[in-house]
Amino acid sequence: MSAYLVLIGLVVLERLAELAVARRNLAWARLRGGVEYGRRHYPWIVLAHVALLVAAPTEVWLLGRPFVPALGWPMLAVVVLAQGLRWWCIGTLGRRWNTRVVVVPGMPLVRRGPYRWFGHPNYVAVVAEGLALPLVHTAWLTALGFTAANAVLLTVRVRVENAALATTASRR
Repeated sequence: MSAYLVLIGLVVLERLAELAVARRNLAWARLRGGVEYGRRHYPWIVLAHVALLVAAPTEVWLLGRPFVPALGWPMLAVVVLAQGLRWWCIGTLGRRWNTRVVVVPGMPLVRRGPYRWFGHPNYVAVVAEGLALPLVHTAWLTALGFTAANAVLLTVRVRVENAALATTASRR
């Protein structure tokens, strides 16, 4: 359990780093006329991610979930790969990356890095991590709950993001 708490702590630190990058990038975007879309769903996304980070270790502790190496080690690998993909997305988008949907008018869509293969690679990382992080220590209720909530939230988020990006693309 202690090693799992360290892992959760590292993910929390990673999230705080993301928020710092997002805050800096939001200020940069606003100075360039950036417009935020989908504000109403953003608090729900934050709540879901906080709930994931609280619920997974709580489930392990309260329900005595064991570490099962045949499941835990592969899931840990998925978590690590998801972090790599997430930071590849952040690096590729540079100042345009954000935890919010913010579009700077007139900027072309990014078509390099993981974006050359599909439109929302960051959400692939979110889905993979949301399933794998709880399963590192067999917190399957948290994995199922977060995955279900995340599916609803990402459906809304991707629609908002696609609409926002379409408005900027149509102005070019």
